[in-house]
Amino acid sequence: MEYALTRMANDGHYAEVNGIKLYYETHGAERPLILLHGGLGSGEMFGPILPMLAERHQVITVDLQGHGRTADIDGPIDIRLMAGDIAALIDHLGLSRPPSRRVSAPRRSIPRSGRSKVR
Repeated sequence: MEYALTRMANDGHYAEVNGIKLYYETHGAERPLILLHGGLGSGEMFGPILPMLAERHQVITVDLQGHGRTADIDGPIDIRLMAGDIAALIDHLGLSRPPSRRVSAPRRSIPRSGRSKVR
């Protein structure tokens, strides 16, 4: 399958969250999908796949603290602060939270140390 590397129309905004102006873009409609870039990246890195994802989702790309169009903060970049910024963005956008799904690992019988199942 081949996808065009065309840039989608920019629908960029700034959200005032946790004392910073967080840059984000929205593309498409339907169920929200937030894309988070890695270190040294920005929301622009998702450009090649945005058209495909926006066909079925309201895609939200974010420039995290000190990346892309979001200014750096006075202090170290901390993953917990960035997670808080995304949670605040979700509230800012009025996105509903999905129902909680519990995932549990299958139970296994693990022998206690010092005990042997072999007799």
